[in-house]
Amino acid sequence: MMENRTQVRASAHLRELWAADRPAFGMWSLLADPVVAELVAATDVDFAVVDLQHGFASFAELPTLLQAMRSGGMAPVVRVPWNEPAQIMRAADSGACGVLVPMVNSAAEAAAAVDACRFPPQGSRSWGPMWGGIRADGAPAPEVADAALLCFVMVETQEGIDALEEIVAVPGVDGVFIGPNDLALSCGYGRATYRDSEVVGRLLDRVIEVCVAAGVVPGLFCSDGEMALHWAGRGARFLSAGMDTGLLREGIDALAARLTAHVRPTA
Repeated sequence: MMENRTQVRASAHLRELWAADRPAFGMWSLLADPVVAELVAATDVDFAVVDLQHGFASFAELPTLLQAMRSGGMAPVVRVPWNEPAQIMRAADSGACGVLVPMVNSAAEAAAAVDACRFPPQGSRSWGPMWGGIRADGAPAPEVADAALLCFVMVETQEGIDALEEIVAVPGVDGVFIGPNDLALSCGYGRATYRDSEVVGRLLDRVIEVCVAAGVVPGLFCSDGEMALHWAGRGARFLSAGMDTGLLREGIDALAARLTAHVRPTA
């Protein structure tokens, strides 16, 4: 499997940042395009997330996307569609350095996610080295793979907030990743964000504080760099800072605006 030096190195880089209490900033990838995947991986961001839940890619495209990112020097994190063991194991076998597991609402659900990430006797992950017979750096020993694979559970519902202290106490949970949009919706705040609602801001602060107190990494989906820097200053340590789709659109819009301003004089 692509659990090789690239994968181990990627998770080690993130752990080193967190051990020094430094934030990791990354890109969110929605496009099922290996060229875009390689471009994202060739940048200086600390990580990238391939989104199989709300992105355009599926498990059919995942090995190709991860191959492209590997050629760019990065083993990405994969957000799986759901907390389902086969999905988690498939993402790990394909070469992810970590998984984001959505909609985790209890300690039992967090423990199930961890169990799928670890080989026996620590868990129930099935052994099946996808790339082991192809690449020279092949598949490491199970204990090395266990230590390399990061398990982040996503708290994004009122139920998850209610069970937060129990979730962060589950052995093997490396971090909690906040889905702020679903969290606001589930808690009755609609599409409000921290920028227009102090209550939402306090809710995010509380998740971060509980994570820090428990010694797990607090993460947050951020829509832009300003948001990522703001929440890094408030203790979040695993932060997306932009999407491939959004940055592509912004770049095209900015170019179009410059061109039209040149050829279309204002009234």
